[in-house]
Amino acid sequence: MALSISLVLVLGILVVVLIRGKTVKPGPAIVFVLFGFFLASTSMAPNINRFITSIANMIGQIRF
Repeated sequence: MALSISLVLVLGILVVVLIRGKTVKPGPAIVFVLFGFFLASTSMAPNINRFITSIANMIGQIRF
């Protein structure tokens, strides 16, 4: 059985957990989110997307 979860959803949950656990304060978390948002509009975005996709595919091919 394959389980597919959006990376955005997983990272969003991670941000919430880190804020609630007081590991990251809300101010820096907002800065990180804004950094990611603006990074997505740069010319590096397609390369980053291909890199993350290739890592996800590699992890998806692991058989236990």
